[in-house]
Amino acid sequence: MLATALRVPEDSQIRDPNPREVAAPKAQARPAPGPAATGIGVTIRDLRKDFDGHTVIEGLDLHIPAGQFVAVVGRSGCGKSTLLRLILGLEQPSAGRIALETRAVRTPPKRIMFQEPRLLPWARVVDNVAVALAEVGLSEKSGNWPATLSGGQRQRVALARALVSRPGLLALDEPLGALDALTRIDMQAMIERIWRAQGFTAILVTHDVAEAVAMADRILVVEAGRIALDVGVDVPRPRRRGDADLAALEGRILDHLLSERAPA
Repeated sequence: MLATALRVPEDSQIRDPNPREVAAPKAQARPAPGPAATGIGVTIRDLRKDFDGHTVIEGLDLHIPAGQFVAVVGRSGCGKSTLLRLILGLEQPSAGRIALETRAVRTPPKRIMFQEPRLLPWARVVDNVAVALAEVGLSEKSGNWPATLSGGQRQRVALARALVSRPGLLALDEPLGALDALTRIDMQAMIERIWRAQGFTAILVTHDVAEAVAMADRILVVEAGRIALDVGVDVPRPRRRGDADLAALEGRILDHLLSERAPA
């Protein structure tokens, strides 16, 4: 799992010279984050991304308020990971604009967490992360080599490394897909707890609709490079597995995905 630190320019805001409102569902109310919270807002207008003459993202408009937890789901190849990489600046758009906004005096970093925990095998765990191990419950493993850790422990170290500088935006690209079911549930709860405490903006790309409805304020279904469904998750936290409202929302999203035309 690679955690890459990127910074927005030092200006406190980046604005579109021709702003227009981009509608978004009302975020679910949640406890106010602590005083250190400095989430990054994201506004996207008429975004397009082409690869070798093939359009992956087309005409996409989106606004993510600072501090919101958004899950992005969709079929393989629909453009959801490309959208995440564009937001992070790891890819450049073919057309359109992405604006990152923060109220902080100094812009906090963005961090990304991928499915594969790409820790540095030649550095001990303490050197991979330096701080934040206590927050993920691994202080006693600080002197270990990555090879001695379980899959779930490696994911915790990668999460700690991503959180070390208190990011304004945490991007999660299928970070828990390789974990067993119980470890995955534990990691979901840990990410939610830290998000609630720190107040960063979180964008989760996942194939797991149950994971999306359990963790997010809002779910975006991407289809053929566009947002086909944009729904708020109006279920109080902490959420209980088996909750009827969560199950109904999961069913609605799955029905939408199943109704899509299968890719050629």
